[in-house]
Amino acid sequence: MAAPLGAFDPLDPPDYEGILDCIHCGICLPQCPSYRVLGLEADSPRGRVYLMRAAAEGRLGLTPALVTHMDRCLGCRACETACPSGVPFGRLLEAVRGQIERRVSRPLGHRLLRTAVLGLFPHPRRLGAALGLLRLYQRLGLSRLVRRLGLLAAFPRLQALERLLPPLPPRGKRLPDRLPATGARRGEVALLAGCVQRLLFPEVNAATARLLARSGFAVTVPEGQGCCGALHLHWGDRQAARALARRNLQAFGGEALVVTNAAGCGTALLEYGDLLPGDAAAAAFNARVRDVSQLLAETAPVPTHPLPLTVTYHDPCHLAHGQRIRAEPLRLLRAIPGLRLVELPEADLCCGSAGVYNLLQPEIADRLLERKLDRIVETGAEVVVSGNPGCLLQLRMGLARRGLGIRAHHPVELLAWSFEGRAPTREG
Repeated sequence: MAAPLGAFDPLDPPDYEGILDCIHCGICLPQCPSYRVLGLEADSPRGRVYLMRAAAEGRLGLTPALVTHMDRCLGCRACETACPSGVPFGRLLEAVRGQIERRVSRPLGHRLLRTAVLGLFPHPRRLGAALGLLRLYQRLGLSRLVRRLGLLAAFPRLQALERLLPPLPPRGKRLPDRLPATGARRGEVALLAGCVQRLLFPEVNAATARLLARSGFAVTVPEGQGCCGALHLHWGDRQAARALARRNLQAFGGEALVVTNAAGCGTALLEYGDLLPGDAAAAAFNARVRDVSQLLAETAPVPTHPLPLTVTYHDPCHLAHGQRIRAEPLRLLRAIPGLRLVELPEADLCCGSAGVYNLLQPEIADRLLERKLDRIVETGAEVVVSGNPGCLLQLRMGLARRGLGIRAHHPVELLAWSFEGRAPTREG
């Protein structure tokens, strides 16, 4: 018997069997960030699965209420970690959002933001050109003026995007296409340079490549690689995500391990097999993908130079819940001499970034960020560490807004500082 479609059409409907896996136990509710903020059943994973089932069975259409509750989900997958039944909530959500984006009329502001984000961020050349203009915007003092006068207050999503923009340094050197191993050679790895990572956090890519080389890997940055597709999946554009996946499968052909230093990108890469069912290359690709923390925890030599810092660690959602990687980044940090690692309460509660969530739902995202900042302050840390560029942008924005003087960095940066005996500056 075919699964019912109800309100969904045959193009990428949510998996009905996956919906039926939910036993409505409610274990997921206290793990859900949107439920913690809003306290509404319909804004919990259980409530959203119930809405999905009602739509699949034809008892509910793609109504404004259903759309609102799906939009409010961060897609953090904390519910998947908690779920005793293995409900594939992330994939269900992406499929429903795909149906919504194709078939539901969106407000003009939503459509314009979607066009801007997907037309800019996944394209490094376009994003690089835009960042050149934004550097000028900052150097001329226009950024301070806009924020002081509140000129974007009437446009909350545009204001959220502008606030996320960190101080932009001069454009750095391009990452070399190949970096030879400097330690005892172990093999070759291919590095995903990323979109936001390569332009807003080039120091993270550079540190990643140096550390992998020190661990005995020849590092290549394959020509022809592109966006991993994560942003498109957040927006429900599965067709574009598939095209990007095929491009990356071709660019990363071969047998080398594929290393990423961005949690959201890593989760997207690991799901190419689900995105391209029946594609043998996509299924095999999953086994080659590694987060940089996994590989370094296995192979990196012991860092030698003391780093006298008090540090706390924020779990990126797509690392902790999407990839189930928690121990490795902490192991790397604990290996650094002189570093004092303090546990962060609610370390795996989303900071509010969640791909493009902080642009689409800025009020809820801000409430989650404020909660995260409160927990960070409680630790007394000088540095908060996280392995995802979206988290770093969100945290740096919040820390600067409060004037806390706490820095946010990727774990590989601290590891590189210790190996290289370089004292970090205030900017890192």
